[in-house]
Amino acid sequence: MSDLCVWQATARNEVNAAGPSARLNGAADYEVVVIGAGFTGLSAAVHLAEQGVSVCVLDAHDIGWGASGRAGGQVNPLLPVATPDELFALMPPPYAERLARVSLGSADFLFSLIRRHQIRCDARQTGWLRAHHSPKARQQAEQAAQKWAAFGAEIQITEAEETAALTGTKTYRSASLTPSGGLVHPLKLAIGMAQAAQRLGADIFGFSPVKKLRPSGTGWQVHTPEGQISCRSVIFATNGYSGLFDGGECELQPRLRDSILPAGPVQIATDPLDEALANSLLPKGQSISDTRRMIMYARREPDNRFIFGGIGRRALDGRISGYNWLVKDARRIFPQLRDVSWPYRWSGQIALTETHLPQLTELAPGVIAGLGYNGRGVAMAHVMGKILADYVQGVEPEALPLPVLPPRRIPFRLSKQFGMGPFISVARALDWLEGRA
Repeated sequence: MSDLCVWQATARNEVNAAGPSARLNGAADYEVVVIGAGFTGLSAAVHLAEQGVSVCVLDAHDIGWGASGRAGGQVNPLLPVATPDELFALMPPPYAERLARVSLGSADFLFSLIRRHQIRCDARQTGWLRAHHSPKARQQAEQAAQKWAAFGAEIQITEAEETAALTGTKTYRSASLTPSGGLVHPLKLAIGMAQAAQRLGADIFGFSPVKKLRPSGTGWQVHTPEGQISCRSVIFATNGYSGLFDGGECELQPRLRDSILPAGPVQIATDPLDEALANSLLPKGQSISDTRRMIMYARREPDNRFIFGGIGRRALDGRISGYNWLVKDARRIFPQLRDVSWPYRWSGQIALTETHLPQLTELAPGVIAGLGYNGRGVAMAHVMGKILADYVQGVEPEALPLPVLPPRRIPFRLSKQFGMGPFISVARALDWLEGRA
């Protein structure tokens, strides 16, 4: 099992048709510069370009290179916080109210965006199953469903027989079904969003890492190895990869890096399975995740591949482990996969926050960042792109779904980042004990 991402293997036609992005070469002027060609940055560019704003996107690699093009591709609404009560405890009520409704509508928002721009990314709004790993998890899910219903959520609790029929496994005795959820091919989506932005007049430059960011008059100068841009506003859309930017003489980006914890989810995928075996897995086409601390998530593809993901462990040297555990977990949950091989494996890097909520961070006047999706970024990152576009276009901060805050350093960040090993061991033990109840 080599490090090969199934999305790259199944989007070769789209990648080849798009070709590599041009590098920034020479001097240019734009109203807004977006740093990061993933879902957040591309959504911001689309929403700005739709308003006639001159905007360019810069990336150190190419479109969708980071977590966006390697994501699980599950379009899951809802925030990682369990209930609205938790949300209201974390921020002022007006923001909590708006964020609750925006997050619940995030899947519909993305599928509408895909339709509006005619993006071909294997999109299907077939629903999201969140399987309960224990009686306690079911009880909490029932309470959460009732509370989210006050904000318009439609979450159905499925019983054992229906859960087994929908999932293809008897591992779980119940699940929460959110009909608005669904699936996309994440790399095709990123490429399609970039093409939509370009059709609207945005420019995208790949292989153009930002090396310096300097104030200049009432705006900013953004420097890459071969060019520089003058602009009035800068959007950071680097999420879990924020720490990889060389800020040169600018201290802004390390402050952003220190406000998040990077994490490395891992995924594995099969080759196309035979029809009978494939039809036994998620036969109605929903995506699935579960309620364990060591979460799993899975999906079946139109070509009958099966994709399974979970939490990886990142070593000090950057290497990711967890693939062997993932194979065992897939075979335990779906016993029909016991003889299947997994020729694809890959990882990305997401951003966790202390509150488990996304963050809207002002690094300096005219420099804004949106990040921290805590594993729910496919839908919410596109919403964040619109929020960022609104902000740089002058929408009052008090009207946004998130408060605009200065960056806040996570205490003992490195200890937390590289202390995941003991947490993972304890989490697995607790999940196992609860599942036996």
